[in-house]
Order: sequence, then structure tokens, then C-alpha cells
Amino acid sequence: MRMCLMVEGQEDITWDEWRALASACEEAGLEALFRSDHYLSVMGRVGRGSLDAWATLAALAAVTERIRLGTMVSPATFRHPSVIAKSVVTVDHVSGGRAELGLGAGWHEDEHRAYGFPFPPTGTRMEILAEQLEIVARSWDDGSFDFDGTHYRVEDLDALPKPVRRPRPNLIVGGAGNRRSAELAARWADEYNTVHCGPQECARRKGTVDDACERAGRGPLTFSLMTGAIVGVDERDVRRRAENVMTVMGDSGSTDDFLDNVRDDWVVGTVEQAAERLAELADAGVQRVMLQHIAHRDVDMVHLLGEEVAAALR
Repeated sequence: MRMCLMVEGQEDITWDEWRALASACEEAGLEALFRSDHYLSVMGRVGRGSLDAWATLAALAAVTERIRLGTMVSPATFRHPSVIAKSVVTVDHVSGGRAELGLGAGWHEDEHRAYGFPFPPTGTRMEILAEQLEIVARSWDDGSFDFDGTHYRVEDLDALPKPVRRPRPNLIVGGAGNRRSAELAARWADEYNTVHCGPQECARRKGTVDDACERAGRGPLTFSLMTGAIVGVDERDVRRRAENVMTVMGDSGSTDDFLDNVRDDWVVGTVEQAAERLAELADAGVQRVMLQHIAHRDVDMVHLLGEEVAAALR
């Protein structure tokens, strides 16, 4: 199981905090640091800000040496595909080939309205995503191409420079295991990422993606999971960290109720319990996990994940 950290960047994370998280990931041996790509709090917390995802990743690329850096995921509604392709290549060059792109259809209607981004119906957003995936993927290929779609038009584009990472940066499609997102991933992506589900549902979603790949005439994609994580050295530590997460989320309920509600889908518990859960997910076909670290100021938990949980899992 390859372990990464995922951080909700729109919940008021400062540049100094980003640097601390990235340093902790490097020191702890985690594979990658992913961040969400939102401009408003997804927890409904008015007054929280967000640094731009790709500008942040470019800056982190310059001050890190090993970890991979990417979005989980960028909404197709925010940027023209030529812009997102160029942003990723920029991070790829600054980092020496460590950029990854997660791309999705977008869902947070309030931030689209607030920032003036169009938010068409789901079917149209999926059309936009499909066209973006093709343009991004072909922009990274050698040579020039034309594209004439419903939403975008590109003429004789040879997007230079090409990525450092060959054949290209890792391209991830995010989804809930439905047929449409699986087919798009099978056509254009290197990895399929799903969110917040237990081993049984992960296995079902992976099966849908594998079937789509078989129909497309290619081998299985890397299958990954983004899910919440609360891990402590003992039960008391787990409860303390759960309370920190509840504070960030604005949950004023009981700690016991909160933990009961998230245990089925999150990685929750002591180091040994977390390792056992990750082993179950690996048996279900999950090859990489992006552990969502909501209480982002708790840098010690990053070390716990990379040093203790990873060792217990091995």
C-alpha cells in the first residue's frame, strides 16, 4: 500500500503551514502530498480562505526534494484545459518530474457562484471533463494536434515544453465508481481515485473500472482511495485527534458519536488498527491511499502515519 497525505487546502491553511506539512511528508517517508482544489470552505465555515492549488504546488515544488505533488482533484469548471495542462507541466519542471493531476467534474456550486465560474448541469460538466481529459493528455504528448469539441477548440497546438516526467505526469480521474467516470478513466487516465468507502464498496468500484478498461482494450488502472484519517498512539490519543477534527469541521456533537459515524469509511484508530484497516483495503484492490488530514496543524500525525503506520503495515 502506497501512502500519501491529502489536505483540504481551502480551510484557511497558510503558506507556513503548507511548508510544514510538506516537510513532514518528506521526513516521514510518505509518497506524495495532495491538496484539494477549492476556493471556498467545503465545511461551510465562512471566513476561511484558500491559496490557489496550482500556485501552492509550484511553490512547494521549489522547496521539496522527494515527494510527489498533486491535486485531489481539480474541477474542470475552474480552468481552460490548456491552462491546467500548462500549470501541471510548470510544477513538473520545477519539481523535476513530481507533479500529478487529479481531474474531476466539479461539485461545489456555492464557490462557482461566488467566484463567477459557470456551473452547468451534471451531464454538461461530464462532457466538459471528457474534453479536458483529452486536451490535457494530448498536450503532454509529443507533436501537435487539433481538437474541435462542443466546449473547446484547439488548433495545431504543440504545447511546449513537454513534461519532464515521461511519458507524462500521472493523470488521475476522480469518481464514485459509476460507469461514465470509469469509461473516461479507461480512455485517458493512469489512475482512478474514489472517496470515502470501505473495503467491500472499494472492491465493487474497482470492478467497474476494471471492466471499463477491459472494454477499452487496456490493462487495469492504478486504483486509489481518498479517505479520512484519525490515528493515535493509543485510544486516548485517537479521541484527542478526533476532537481536533471535529473542531475544524464545526461538529459540536459527542466524540463517541463522531467516531462511530466515520469508522466504516475512514482509517481510524491506533497505529495497529490503522494498519489492519489499510491491509483490508489493499486486499480489496486499493493500491494507493490518500489519507485526508483535516486537523492540518497536527504535524505529529503526519509522522505517525509515515513512520509508524507504514512500518506496521509492512
